[in-house]
Amino acid sequence: MKDQERNSLGGRVKRYARVTGAVGGLAARVAGERYLGMKLDKGAHAAELREALGGLKGPLMKVAQILATIPDALPKEYTNELVQLQADAPSMGWLFVKRRMSRELGAGWQQKFGSFEHDAAAAASLGQVHKATDADGKPLAVKLQYPDMQSAVEADLRQLRLIFSIYARYDKAIHTDEIYKELSARLREELDYQREARHMALYGLMLKDEPGVHVPQSVDTLTTPRVLTMNWLDGARLLDFIAAHDDQESRNRVALNMFRAWYVPFYEYGVIHGDPHLGNYSVRPDGSVNLLDFGCIRVFPPSFVKGVIDLYNALSTDDEALAVHAYESWGFEGLDKETVGVLNMWARFIYAPLMEDKARRIQETNTGMYGREVAEKVHVELRRLRGVKPPREFVLMDRAAIGLGSVFLHLKAEVNWYRLFHDLIADFDVDVLAKRQAEALEEARVPEAV
Repeated sequence: MKDQERNSLGGRVKRYARVTGAVGGLAARVAGERYLGMKLDKGAHAAELREALGGLKGPLMKVAQILATIPDALPKEYTNELVQLQADAPSMGWLFVKRRMSRELGAGWQQKFGSFEHDAAAAASLGQVHKATDADGKPLAVKLQYPDMQSAVEADLRQLRLIFSIYARYDKAIHTDEIYKELSARLREELDYQREARHMALYGLMLKDEPGVHVPQSVDTLTTPRVLTMNWLDGARLLDFIAAHDDQESRNRVALNMFRAWYVPFYEYGVIHGDPHLGNYSVRPDGSVNLLDFGCIRVFPPSFVKGVIDLYNALSTDDEALAVHAYESWGFEGLDKETVGVLNMWARFIYAPLMEDKARRIQETNTGMYGREVAEKVHVELRRLRGVKPPREFVLMDRAAIGLGSVFLHLKAEVNWYRLFHDLIADFDVDVLAKRQAEALEEARVPEAV
């Protein structure tokens, strides 16, 4: 049967019509400021853009959330607004559910479940989640992809390219070519729920010895490219957990589990969860965490992980040559002494909690947005030096660090980050990681990256 939801000209045209007002308004205002001398009220327009994007289901909202946590990908007035976009868009009704489930699992799909709730339990940018049970009454979570998302992705990626091209004329501190390529690849991967099921299996393998982290298991017989079924994991939203637990020990326990949930896979397998959005995990009463979404997963070359550790050692010993080697191993090109100095300014901020062998906050000054003040200083210097081009692999690694930093700020966690980090890298061997990574990817049957 022909797949009626593949990328189509009609679907793209409809999507263009829906988003052109928001993005076109940005283009007109920036062009007016640059070429006609008109003053752009970025704060007011950013609020308008957030309102427009917040009403759209689909990848542009997802991209907006990601861009909001990449330092200097967009002006701060826009990131301040876009970080407010949450994965709580209004859900689609029962008619959509019946059509989606019938198309993916067949006309008798309801007989494959013990029960299936009509109203969505959660709604996100690319799909919505319903609670169900299997024939034995075991609770399930069923994620349904919204209609025509492939066309929406391609249309929105064109709009994203336009946004980047506009910003490039406005400010040349960060060259966004590789950021665009990385976001495009990851978004296209997120459309494939069977791929996400394999990512879920991979995380189950990597975190099997972590009692403070829980990973759901997919039900492959009830999973298709646009429906993902897994066991249901109960937990509270982070902000709700914080409201109910004001003791430092509970908050520190959550921070420890979050740290290991993200960085055990990275330092032991070269894999990172690229989206530490508050809606992508929940917290159990004992402080352990549930990982809930595996669409945005990045597998790194083992040499990239070695570069992360090399840079830490370089900053610890003021070894400039090793720092340059680390940046080049990531894919930075044409680095001169001044540019390395500016990159080190950002790196010293990211690594700062790992440099002191003591319990401390993730950031000593609680400004409400992790890294913003340092990012602004770096931005000024990069603009003076005519910019830098971040490599693709850097995008989600940086996003994870910033996103998790924001989580630790919310928690007001006081942890010995130095010891957590050194416990992870104590026996690091790039060849051992490469072997371990290859075996895990094969066992979980993870397909090649886009």
